[in-house]
This record gives sequence, structure tokens and C-alpha cells, in this order.
Amino acid sequence: MHGLRALLTLIGRTGRLMVGLPDYDDYLAHMAARHPNEPAMDRIAFFRERQEARYGGKGGGRCC
Repeated sequence: MHGLRALLTLIGRTGRLMVGLPDYDDYLAHMAARHPNEPAMDRIAFFRERQEARYGGKGGGRCC
């Protein structure tokens, strides 16, 4: 069962990276290692920030 769960987690992470959504857990690990004195975004803020970075946000965006 553990192997199946690990495989599904890997597939999910790969799928998110393929569509341009970095993994939140990787982000948290990066923040802890490289920026330990800075607060990390929560999951919702992280998702919104990545979405805006990919698709443009607030008036200067891209279309389709």
C-alpha cells in the first residue's frame, strides 16, 4: 500500500509540474533551506501567486 501511495504522489507532482504548478511541499523545503528567516506563503497564497505568475495577473495579463 505504501508503494502505491508513493506512486500516486509522484504522478500528482509530475502532473502539476507539467501544467506549470510547482509543488507546495518543495516550496516549503526551499523556503526552510534558503530563506529560513522569511515567512512562507500559505497553500492558497502560493497557488494564487503561481497562477498569476503563469497567466499574468491584475490587468497586465495574457489572453488564452
